Amino acid sequence: MPNTRRAAVCLALLAALAWGEASRAESALRLELPEHFGRIPASTYDEGGERVGNAEILIEQRSDGTVKLEVESGIEGAERTLATADLVRVESGDALQIVSQQSQSIDAEGNPLGVLSIDHVQRIGSCTPPPGNGKSVQTLQLPTGDRIANVPLNLLFRPVARGDTDKLSFQIFVCRFGPRLLNAVATVARRSESANGGSETVEVRYELQIPGYLSSLARPFLPNVAMWFESGASGDWLGHRMPLFSKGPTVMVVRSGKSPSSLFSAF
Repeated sequence: MPNTRRAAVCLALLAALAWGEASRAESALRLELPEHFGRIPASTYDEGGERVGNAEILIEQRSDGTVKLEVESGIEGAERTLATADLVRVESGDALQIVSQQSQSIDAEGNPLGVLSIDHVQRIGSCTPPPGNGKSVQTLQLPTGDRIANVPLNLLFRPVARGDTDKLSFQIFVCRFGPRLLNAVATVARRSESANGGSETVEVRYELQIPGYLSSLARPFLPNVAMWFESGASGDWLGHRMPLFSKGPTVMVVRSGKSPSSLFSAF
C-alpha cells in the first residue's frame, strides 16, 4: 500500500477514537500556574542542531485576570508557526482552565496554511482553510469535558516532569484529513542524574493511543515529540522538539541560555 494511502487509511480509522463524554462542557484539564509570567526568549534549531531562527514563549497575565499563552517559532525567511491559548483562573485562582486555542502557520514561501481553532466553551473545533483555496471551514462538535491541549503543553507536562504522576492523559485536535480528536498519554522518557546536587533535566514524551492492529501502520507517520524540563518544584520548560505543522519540518525550540547539545548531554 503506498505511504500516502496508508496514512490516510490510518487517520480515517483513528477518527472513531475520540473520547466520550465527561462531566463538564468546558475543558476538564486543570493546569498549574506558571512560576513566572512574561517572555521566555528562545531559538529554533533544525534536526542537525543548527540555529535557524528566533522563537519565544509569552505567558501574560491580563488586567481582567485571564492568562494568554503564545508560542512562536520558525525558520528565518521560511516556515513559521504561531500558537496561542487563552486561559482563566479556576479553583480559587490556584489553577488554569483553557478557554480557547489557535494555531496558524505559513509555508516556506510565506503563504498562510489555514487556521486551527478550538473553542472549549462553545465546544467547537474548527479547521479554516487558507484563503482563496475554495474549500469551506470544517468543524467538529467537541465532547463535554474535553481534555484537548494542543498549545499549553509546557504547563500541562510539569507534574509529569516533577514525578508527581507517572502519566497524564489528554487529547490532540488535528485537521489533516478532516477535524478529529486523538488520545495521547505523556510519560517521562529520560531523567538525568545530577552528580553535584545541581538541577536535573527531564525529558517528557507523548504517544498517541492507537490500537495494536493499527500501531505498526501508523507509527511511521506519527510526530517525534519531546519536551525538556528542569526537575524540582519549578519544573521550568527548557525546550521541545516537534513539527512546525502537519507535514512541516521538525524543529527544536530551546530556551535562551541552553542549546540542543546541552539538553542531550544531560543524559
